[in-house]
Amino acid sequence: MSSHVPNFDAGVPCPKTGQPLLPAIAQDATTGRVLMLAWMNREAWDETISGNRAVYFSRSRGKLWRKGDTSGHAQVVREIRVDCDADTILLSVEQTGAACHENYESCFFRRVDPDGTTHITEERIA
Repeated sequence: MSSHVPNFDAGVPCPKTGQPLLPAIAQDATTGRVLMLAWMNREAWDETISGNRAVYFSRSRGKLWRKGDTSGHAQVVREIRVDCDADTILLSVEQTGAACHENYESCFFRRVDPDGTTHITEERIA
């Protein structure tokens, strides 16, 4: 395994295609806030590396998901890191619009209290 390429052999199989997927975390390049978690296959990785734009693999659709193609909420990649086991990808991105498909800045807009009560902690982006 090359030290600069994720280890897709360690990936979890996609329910639709069986191909290995690795988790990819998108983080705001300025604030460090976690925006979302998605999945990448090797093709999404290659396209992200070559195009400087976040491309993921949609497990539900079984195909590449070029972030922003439909919504306009694209992610320009500023830095890419791979964890110590090379099985998780961290993208530092400049986010246009909402990262979340529910139109929140981050997919992590719910806080869960110790008793299990959930609270929405931010407003939707208009």
